[in-house]
Formats: sequence, structure tokens, C-alpha cells
Amino acid sequence: MLHLKLLPIGFNEPDAALILEKTNSGKGYKMIMFVPPKNIEAELWDGPRTGLEGARKLFGADEAYDSARFPSCLRELVNPHHHVYVDLPPPVPSPLTIELAQRALGATQHHHGTDQEERVWLKWVPQYMRRRLGWKENGVNESRKSIKRLSPIVQELRIVKSSAEIALMRKAGDISAQAFIQGMKFTRPGVSEHQLYAKLDCECRMRGAQMLAYVPVVAGGTNALSMHYVRNDMILRDGDLVLVDCGAELNGYASDITRTWPVNGKFTDPQRELYQVVLNVQKKCIKLCTEKENISLHGIHDASVRYMRDELDNIGFKIAEGDLDRKLYPHHVGHYLGLDVHDCHDLDRSRRLRPGMVVTVEPGIYVPHDSTFPERYHGIGIRIEDNVLVGKEDPIVLSAQTPKELVDVEWCCNN
Repeated sequence: MLHLKLLPIGFNEPDAALILEKTNSGKGYKMIMFVPPKNIEAELWDGPRTGLEGARKLFGADEAYDSARFPSCLRELVNPHHHVYVDLPPPVPSPLTIELAQRALGATQHHHGTDQEERVWLKWVPQYMRRRLGWKENGVNESRKSIKRLSPIVQELRIVKSSAEIALMRKAGDISAQAFIQGMKFTRPGVSEHQLYAKLDCECRMRGAQMLAYVPVVAGGTNALSMHYVRNDMILRDGDLVLVDCGAELNGYASDITRTWPVNGKFTDPQRELYQVVLNVQKKCIKLCTEKENISLHGIHDASVRYMRDELDNIGFKIAEGDLDRKLYPHHVGHYLGLDVHDCHDLDRSRRLRPGMVVTVEPGIYVPHDSTFPERYHGIGIRIEDNVLVGKEDPIVLSAQTPKELVDVEWCCNN
């Protein structure tokens, strides 16, 4: 059985490939890396390269070769194996990678087209690979070759985090928490959403994060009614709330946190009441993130809808059938988190949570200007999101240092 992938794996240099070949050795596989070799002239312009020796010493490769050898080595390795697991996603980092892929597939002509043409070409690369090499997807043909997707197997390995991964995600959460605190202190009427975005980005990087994990949502006032508002170009106004969905990325691992706070440092009564609704729902949902609850993310979402309806009823909402999930709370309560913000996207959210999984818990309420709902809450959007490590008996909130109690949020905004 042969596993291959035309993408860097934990290796942040372009034009690299990794092959894992199943063997009868003690560890059960052989790791082969293909990387650009050391090159004085190239490194003068682009910076140091890890090189072949570094691939072996630093990344633990059993064998390391020049990237240019990848096509010929791939053919040699594929021939004796019946099953090949591979993913060739559309985005390509460089023309060299395109050329390597073409040569590996035995293409008779190199493709030199526009970026759009390259994206189209790459969409049929797996199909072309099957036809060219005589493979049949999810089956075996006359030549006894089969090709299957690698990502579902990898995602099964990624879904439960190791202690080292958890430590990184906790650190990413701590970095993000400090950035949020500084962001709250920085916020005042007249500051732009873009300036607050820049403040959060700066604070994360100053504390060791390489970047933000995604383009943040920095949504003042009614902009918060849009789930994925990322224009981030309006002026924050006195009396409004600002909803910020942001997280640091540390050594490849993402945090994903949302907080909502008053621009002028003081919640109005309607804002305070609605905020407490969302906070109550979120706390109840976090308590469900344990093995003993025998529950899935879908199950937690269903519970969050019930909690939200009860909480809103307590402050005067009369919600018609379908209005809660269609108008007020239209998104899911959470997702898996890890190397990607929406990690393990092929794995269904109906699977039972297990210790070591990390999920987000992010209920929200977004009240449109609709006479169906109490007018005092019109135009208010609030979401509270934390990163939660699933435990056997109790959950662990990896983003716990980010203020979310009303008194703590106001204190940060004013001190």
C-alpha cells in the first residue's frame, strides 16, 4: 500500500512532496521526502532552504531526494503496489509544482496557461491520473491498481489531538486571549473596524503567533447581523456593540474565538439582556462537551436551539415556528478545530465526541429590524465562541483567558 501527497506536510517550503510507504519494518512505514536542495544562489534571494540533510535530521525522513526526482521515483514506487491513496487539491503553490505533477502523471505536453486554466486543469488531474495509470477509483481494475482519497484517513488521525497538539492549541488560545484584551482596551468611538483588525493582528504576532488563522470578522453595530462580514472598513460608533471573530495561528494550529463588547465600554440594558442570553446558552453547551454525555456536535446544536428559545422567551420574545433557526440563530453551534479552522471537514458532526477532540462552541443571536421581535433588541448581533477540549467527565476551555462575563468585559474596555 502506498500513500502519497503532493503537498508539504508540516514543512513550510514550496515545491516539496512526501511519500509514506507501508513496510514490514518496526514502525510499519518508510518516510520519503522530496525537497529543493541547498542552493547558494537561490538562497541568496529567497532565504535558507532545509535541504536534503535537513529533511532527514529535522523532519525524520528515512530518505530525502531532490524534488526534481519526484516524478521518476513516484513511478517506481507505484508499480509494485495495488492501492494508492492520494489527494491533489486544486490550489497549486508554484509553476514548478504544476510541472512536477504533469511529469509524474506522464503528460506528454507541459501546460502553460493562465491561472484560471491551471485551476481548471488541476480539477481533472485525479481523473487523468486514473486513466493514464489504469486506476479505478474505489475499485480494482485489470492491472490491480486502485486509487482512493487520502484525506478521510488523515482526518481520522487528526480528529483526536495528542498532548503536544493540545499544548499548542492552548498556547494559541492564550495568545488570542491577550490580543482580545488589548483589543477591548483599544476600542472607542471613532476607531475603524480595520484599525481594530490591525490591533488584534499585531498583538497576536507580538506574542509569537505567525499569523491570524483566518480573515477576522470585526463587525460594528448592524454589521454583526452578517455572519461572515469581513469588509471591516466601517467606523465604530458610540452606543454600538462590536462583534469580533478572530484567532491566532501558532505553528500551524488555529484558535477561533468570538467576543462581543460595547464600543464605548458600557452595555446598554437591551445589549446586556441579550448578551446574558447568549452567554447562558454557551455555558450550558460547553458543559455537554464530555464523553459521559454521549453526544455529538449535532446533538449539542439541537440542545442550543432549545436553550436559546427558552432564554429568549424569558425576555419577551414570541418566536414563531422556524423563525429561530431561520432569522435569529441561523448557524451551527460549532465545528472541529485543529490544523484548519474548520478541521476534518469530511468527518460528520453527528459522531459522538471523544476525549482529545477540540471543538468550538459558538451560539449567537442576530435580531433584524423585524416587527416580529421586540424593538428594543433590533439591530443587535451577539456571538460568544470558545475553543473546548472534550474530556471524559469535564470539558477544558482552551480560550478561557478571554473575558466573557459582563463585568469582566466592561472592566477590560475601561481599564
